[in-house]
Amino acid sequence: MKKKIIAGLLITAMTFSLTACGGAKTDSAEGTSTADTAEEAAESSDAGSDVDYIKGKGKLIVGITDFAPMDYKDDSGNWIGFDADLAKKVAESLGVEAEFVEIDWDNKILELDNKSIDVVWNGMTLTNEVTNAMECTKPYLNNAQVVVVPSDIADEVKSAEDAASYSFAVEAGSAGEQAATDNGYDFVSVTSQADAVMEVQAGTSGACIIDLLMAGAMIGEGTSYPDLSHTVELTTEEYGIGCRKGSDLAAYINDQLGVMYADGSMMEIAKQYGVQDAVIAR
Repeated sequence: MKKKIIAGLLITAMTFSLTACGGAKTDSAEGTSTADTAEEAAESSDAGSDVDYIKGKGKLIVGITDFAPMDYKDDSGNWIGFDADLAKKVAESLGVEAEFVEIDWDNKILELDNKSIDVVWNGMTLTNEVTNAMECTKPYLNNAQVVVVPSDIADEVKSAEDAASYSFAVEAGSAGEQAATDNGYDFVSVTSQADAVMEVQAGTSGACIIDLLMAGAMIGEGTSYPDLSHTVELTTEEYGIGCRKGSDLAAYINDQLGVMYADGSMMEIAKQYGVQDAVIAR
């Protein structure tokens, strides 16, 4: 009799266990978690569509540096600038939010490939390195690399040869660093173009090389660095926007910039930041 009771209890326990396991499996299959959504977004990206991947996760992560007038913070700590405002409009067209992340400019390609960011949108010069490693948009702004020196010696620097006697500060991984290398200048690499300007202001470097558009916004009369001037243009170049190699996001951004140029909103934003003369017609 005792054996029959024990057997009955074992059967009941096994039945309950199987029912519980089956129930847990059903609940898991029917539920949709944040992790599931992230996996779906990743699968969309792996399948080749960055646009779908960005829509799936609900945000466009924009890699930038502090670089007026392209990307910089207003008094409230919000990112603004010509590039920042364009990026916000593209994000809006995708139905997502734009999130701005400051990056080490020298690691921009790695940041893209690791999916820490979705796009590099920060007055990026279209160098061979950039176009070989990224899927880039068509050029949208003209630019140049210029020498910046204290205003009281600006008249002494009228050519690339004149500048050769100075020690330079340049942003690591930038077109300015490449210009310094190409001209055989003595230089130190720093984290950002803003840091390069600060080196000259502090007297720890005799000169720096930065983007012409940044120089127009950052140095000279009426700016934070009124005693600095830009002189020689070492290069002429074009800005582009960089996405992961093979990404469909570059073509999408191209289309959106075309729309903004056609309806006048791109030029309106450009005038707000004083870069209207550098805009490339689309």
